Amino acid sequence: MFQENLRKLVTETEGGIAGLLMGFDGIAVDNFIIEDGGVDIQTVGMEFSFILGQVRKAAEILNVGGVEEVAIRCETLTLIIRVLSADYFVALALRPEGNSGKGRYLLRVVAPQLQSEL
Repeated sequence: MFQENLRKLVTETEGGIAGLLMGFDGIAVDNFIIEDGGVDIQTVGMEFSFILGQVRKAAEILNVGGVEEVAIRCETLTLIIRVLSADYFVALALRPEGNSGKGRYLLRVVAPQLQSEL
């Protein structure tokens, strides 16, 4: 069931490469990667899960509320992460020229569906 939502997220976003459902412990629940995506989304997710945990702690210390979304833009990859719960997040990897606005929208759309499946 996760696979269908991740596939939708990636294939309906122009420039989408991969989608990932992961726990904040760095363990992947499921992922979807397009053919010739060229990204190891599980490794990317593991590395950024630690950073996302630090961002969550900083937000808590600063009393600015819970983290909902984080975007990381690199030369060859854009990663948009949406927090699903205290334990899980979903991430979308895009090519730099990809439509990050549509990706953010689709993350908001599939998030409740993924949450209900967890």
